[in-house]
Amino acid sequence: MRASRRFITAAFGAALWSAAVSGPGPAVRAAEPVRLRALPSLYEDGKGTGLRAPESVAFDGAKRLAVADTGNGRIVLFDVAGDKITPGAEIRLPEIPSPLQARFAPDGGLLVLDGRLKKIARLTAAGAFKSYLAVQEESARGPLMPRSFRVAADGAIVLLDVGQGRVVVVGPDDRVRRQIPFPKDARGLSDLALDARGTVYALESVGRRVLVARPDDAAFAPLAALQADVAFPTALSVDGLGRLAIADQTGGGIVFLGTDGSFRGRQSAMGWKEGLLRSPSGLAAGPPGLLFVADRGNNRVAVFAVSE
Repeated sequence: MRASRRFITAAFGAALWSAAVSGPGPAVRAAEPVRLRALPSLYEDGKGTGLRAPESVAFDGAKRLAVADTGNGRIVLFDVAGDKITPGAEIRLPEIPSPLQARFAPDGGLLVLDGRLKKIARLTAAGAFKSYLAVQEESARGPLMPRSFRVAADGAIVLLDVGQGRVVVVGPDDRVRRQIPFPKDARGLSDLALDARGTVYALESVGRRVLVARPDDAAFAPLAALQADVAFPTALSVDGLGRLAIADQTGGGIVFLGTDGSFRGRQSAMGWKEGLLRSPSGLAAGPPGLLFVADRGNNRVAVFAVSE
């Protein structure tokens, strides 16, 4: 039965476009699989400049979408009203020459991880540079190497620190609040997600599994194995309805799980037409019923309506 859930490869993507958004097979561990319906993708800013290799997307929970348009060295903002999405401002700063991830802060500002500098910059709501995150800790074993991060409701930054093999929670005062070490058998952690309760989910690209650490846990525990579902997962998100989404960079699809690890289906496939993906690199749950995907290989942000 697990073989029926194998990902659709790139060779089949274009030929199976009519069925791609519904996925390659039935969910075998859940009665109600999550389904995606493609909406028009986002290709350019308000001046007609096209997106180029966008690495991540973020939604502020109200009406703003931020795209790390990495290939163009900028952040592009969009206004979201239902399923109507309008290009907004562009942010280009010398302090973030290669923005890899952008996240919204509770005060409306932005935090941006720069892939070249390996630093996280704090920006105002208007897009002006404020400062770099400067983690204060006495027992650091080496330099901080952030691979991914999220922002908690109180402004704390939850960092995936591949340099020291941990997830670290840093308060708004830059002081370390909590550390969760990577499991000794972890292979290639690449992204994390944070839910409203403070539960941290971490994604292994090489090991192809999802880990979980709840607010009182001192260590990660395995949540779900993905070996039968993905080739090389690189992006993770969680929405307000308790659904985890995992982007398969190599296979081009999106796998859904419940926060208990239950399989909720695989959607989309490799390709360039609307509804298909090529090297998806970032995910963000939007307004209820929407999912944004940084579709890096297609130089766009794919937009999907989500249903069960």
